[in-house]
Amino acid sequence: MDEIIEQQRPNRAQSSLFDFFRNRNDAGQVGAVNKYIWNAALETLDFLPVQSVDPFTGVITTGFGTPPGGGRAYRATILVNDPALDARSLNIALMTRSGPVSASTVRAVEDAILTRARQLRQQDSGF
Repeated sequence: MDEIIEQQRPNRAQSSLFDFFRNRNDAGQVGAVNKYIWNAALETLDFLPVQSVDPFTGVITTGFGTPPGGGRAYRATILVNDPALDARSLNIALMTRSGPVSASTVRAVEDAILTRARQLRQQDSGF
């Protein structure tokens, strides 16, 4: 029976949960996401109450919150889907209580997050 099971499993490297916490070549990664974009998204949208975060899938879900000086409440779902510090790594869905926001508003929030992510990376590298 053990021989049948071994034949069905392809040869793969042995690893453990502790492998995740060991030093990696790219310090900008958390799970499968870019840590700078991840942290920048949380900092930039800190006025929104966080409902759930999953750094392994790269999803941050928030509840409704009002930005400082604003009158409209927003809710966001953020997806960081790549370890690269790149605009393609970030996807945002913004909603108001009356429906989705304009594309220009989403783009402005994405730009703010990416700008903050670059600042965080520069701070880490000592420039």
